[in-house]
Amino acid sequence: MRVTDSATQPRIRIDVLVDDDDRRAELYDATFWSLRSTPRELPAVWLYDERGSLLFDEITRLPEYYPTGAEREILMARAAEIAELTRGRTLVELGAGTSEKTLLLLDAVSAVGTLERFVPLDVSEEVLRASAEAIAERYPAISVHGIVGDFERDLAALPPGDGRLIAFLGSTVGNLYPERRARLFRAIAAALAPGDSFLLGVDLVKDPAVIERAYNDSRGVTEQFVRNALTRANRELGADFVQERFAFDAHWDADRAWMDIGFNAVEAHTVHIAELEVEFELAEGERLRLEVSSKFRRDGIESELAGADLRTTGWWTDDASRFALLLATG
Repeated sequence: MRVTDSATQPRIRIDVLVDDDDRRAELYDATFWSLRSTPRELPAVWLYDERGSLLFDEITRLPEYYPTGAEREILMARAAEIAELTRGRTLVELGAGTSEKTLLLLDAVSAVGTLERFVPLDVSEEVLRASAEAIAERYPAISVHGIVGDFERDLAALPPGDGRLIAFLGSTVGNLYPERRARLFRAIAAALAPGDSFLLGVDLVKDPAVIERAYNDSRGVTEQFVRNALTRANRELGADFVQERFAFDAHWDADRAWMDIGFNAVEAHTVHIAELEVEFELAEGERLRLEVSSKFRRDGIESELAGADLRTTGWWTDDASRFALLLATG
């Protein structure tokens, strides 16, 4: 582990648990094996280079893409209530990114007068450092302890303390397959001490037409975002994905209650990936998945949490019941 302090903000500490070489090796290994799964998959992390991150930010502002606005609506209405219920001394954010929505929580917990520390955990050191600097400047009364790591693997690295509120927003949990969600919930339950709470954002099952429109926007920004993963793989892996041979397809799978996002091969062809020393054949119509986005019902997600010995103590939705925040304890 590498530990650094900010040159300009003495209240900032950054623990680096994974570096670029670690991330690259793990990504290459995950890519090697996921391309052998059924259906074939290209790990979703390939979506998020600089251009992909900018495109996703654009997606969150599209009129069809409701999750970001719905979650923000809940936080604006309920953050003060959540802060009073938890009276957190430490706010932890998993997969923090730029921590934009977390500002609403930080404001609310700060107003209660209990907040002492913010702990963002994110895999991107560059993004985390920029966010830590901004948070430390905005909230001069708190310290910032950033962790560059993987929220599925590095929860044991969270600093101890009384009254921690661990937030996992954006329904990022929906991008995990059920078995990975179960492992994550067990790890969170193990990390929670008495007096800690877990705040989870989940996208809810609703009219499939509403859900599908969110991933098939009229401007085609989502398609650009997903196609960028192929462009990045070509650049960084020496792959030869040909965009014209892949038809974008994002559809609702009612049996699994998730959006299945990826491509179908327009024609049979072979893809070569030089960096992995791999080639594979795609049949006409064969699926290349980039991501799933599960949607939840209250009884289902509460049951998943209960399976990890997490008890739901609070539930809030936006006015249209499109999205929910739930609070749980161990």
